[in-house]
Amino acid sequence: MADAGNGGNGAGAAGADKVPSLNVLVQYAKDLSFENPNAPRSLAPQEGNPPIQINVNVNARPLSETDFEVDLKLEGSAGEGAETLFRFELDYGGVFRLQNIPQEQIPLVVMIECPRLLFPFARQIVADAIRNGGFPPLYVDPIDFAALYQQRVAQMGQPPAGAA
Repeated sequence: MADAGNGGNGAGAAGADKVPSLNVLVQYAKDLSFENPNAPRSLAPQEGNPPIQINVNVNARPLSETDFEVDLKLEGSAGEGAETLFRFELDYGGVFRLQNIPQEQIPLVVMIECPRLLFPFARQIVADAIRNGGFPPLYVDPIDFAALYQQRVAQMGQPPAGAA
């Protein structure tokens, strides 16, 4: 009965060491900018909806064999030219620890799963900044980080990681 917890073959403890894991060590705002260039005129009620432009970029760099810094950058604006209502820029980062993940899967985890974990927090920061600037909060639509990664890989002319 003493072995029951590990399957009776003594391999339970060693097998637990090989379980893939992804841990968020820390997350933080690296840079946040909000501009309301035409205030107070821009705060008057507007007719119609202004065009909204949002750009998303993800970058990553290794910090050690298991730790990676991932930056999620959201930039956007409402309105155009002299009619710009607001502009924002957020560079939101996190440090992630990846353990027991196959080498060929690491780029997928770092460039898809890590920004997916950061996104809800970045989205809320953007919404709060815009609301605090005097506008209704802008909730950025969910982002397909897998498609963003595939697009980036295609631009670089490389086969996606994990592709057979």
